Amino acid sequence: MKDTDSGNNQPPTSNTRDQDSHFMRLALEQAQLAASLGEVPIGAVVVLDGEVISAGYNRREIDADPSAHAEFCALIRAAEQLGRWRLTGCTVYVTLEPCLMCAGLMQQSRIDRCVYGASDPKGGALGTLYQVHEDQRLNHNFTVTAGVLEQECATILSDFFAGLRARKAGS
Repeated sequence: MKDTDSGNNQPPTSNTRDQDSHFMRLALEQAQLAASLGEVPIGAVVVLDGEVISAGYNRREIDADPSAHAEFCALIRAAEQLGRWRLTGCTVYVTLEPCLMCAGLMQQSRIDRCVYGASDPKGGALGTLYQVHEDQRLNHNFTVTAGVLEQECATILSDFFAGLRARKAGS
């Protein structure tokens, strides 16, 4: 899947930090899509060799599916796109630190790296509550980069929940 909606189809060629910011902005676009549908605004993209191969956003309410987290959806689409379950070479960009389920899927799918924006103090499994990515008891480990566009990723979530609270108070 080419990155077609961002207006800039090519990631920066300079350094990893610029590339991480570029792809996190694409994940934030997915989070905006989720918010526009009334879903918790979490977005993800899966990148292989500098190209977005899949994207996803939170769809739990829409699909009535407890597994329809942004990164879970994006990983399933990546496997379909590549025609393989092993996602070796892939990096997952996600706006919120993955939960235990999603971190487990990343471990099972053999990704190389996960980059996330905001930490999740209530469910984060890649550094906050658990360290699934570096658990030596597991048969695969992957690297994690935390805090990329952290403020933007946290703000979209806090704004969404503030809006929900305001609507409930006004009812």
